[in-house]
Amino acid sequence: MKIRVLVIDDSALIRSLLTEIINSQRDMEVVGAAPDPIIAREMIKQLNPDVLTLDVEMPKMDGLDFLEKLMRLRPMPVVMVSTLTERGSEITMRALELGAIDFVTKPKMSISEGMREYTDIIADKIRAASQARISTLQRHATTQSSGAPPAPLRNPLISSEKLLIIGASTGGTEAIKSFLLQMPSDCPGILITQHMPAGFTKSFANRLDSLCQISVKEAAGGERILPGHAYIAPGDKHLLLARSGANYVTQLSDEAPVNRHKPSVDVLFESAAEYAGKNVIGVILTGMGKDGAVGMAKMRDAGAYNFAQNEESCVVYGMPKEAVAHGGVDEVAHLNDLPKLVLNYLMANSSRALRV
Repeated sequence: MKIRVLVIDDSALIRSLLTEIINSQRDMEVVGAAPDPIIAREMIKQLNPDVLTLDVEMPKMDGLDFLEKLMRLRPMPVVMVSTLTERGSEITMRALELGAIDFVTKPKMSISEGMREYTDIIADKIRAASQARISTLQRHATTQSSGAPPAPLRNPLISSEKLLIIGASTGGTEAIKSFLLQMPSDCPGILITQHMPAGFTKSFANRLDSLCQISVKEAAGGERILPGHAYIAPGDKHLLLARSGANYVTQLSDEAPVNRHKPSVDVLFESAAEYAGKNVIGVILTGMGKDGAVGMAKMRDAGAYNFAQNEESCVVYGMPKEAVAHGGVDEVAHLNDLPKLVLNYLMANSSRALRV
């Protein structure tokens, strides 16, 4: 049974290109293409597609307005097609908050050599979307912070020695937000790899920084990792943990993709295993594929204590499932419970935090 896709874009060229790309895959087909949301609304009723691709900026009705109405009235998997601009990235972040599964950037029409890679990316996103739990997305989209700031840690020495290392993919932007909103301002330093293309991680970090008690930034490389700070891997670089004397620091790498991802969760996790060992608490969140499974097992072998998001609360239960299968996970829990479990573990094991 093929995945049935409806393409919504005001550009006839983009509609044609996406149709060609999707129809080149054995397991999916375009059942319709609409130039605007008004026409798309009728086509959804008639064609009952499995997945939509939706342009962010369109005439007659803005993509965000359409998405908001769609997720309220007829929830279904949506992959946004975004422009690689600052405005485009900010709108895309909002689309993910409203319930879009994922996004791709509009292709550069002149670069035909890159089409093979672009085809693989689009196909992967649509496959992930077709498997996504829409009910989980809706809960993410409607859940708001309680407004009460997270309680500070009882032992301030914990945060200067321990590190939180987080990896995520499909559905991860909202899962990471949910997790970080519960982190107190004196929590350990946090390193995060979220599968995301270049040009979007800065908007993602800025959005989180405006919402959270902790400071959140896109990692620049070479900065000292401080308590109460989170560092997000840039969209075109691997993020690694490194040492500089007595301090932990961030390091960026321009090496080739790992598991077809750059940044890769495995690259971050393996560096944490090498340089921080038992001072690491690992967290693997929702995502398609297996990136992070091998690295999480290496972290656990080095003395880290690791958590995985459970199937019920994942948008796509791929990466956590693989991490469990590889033996790298100590506890599996619902996304809502993970921050409290991590903080409780930190406080219960504060004496270990003093032994570097």
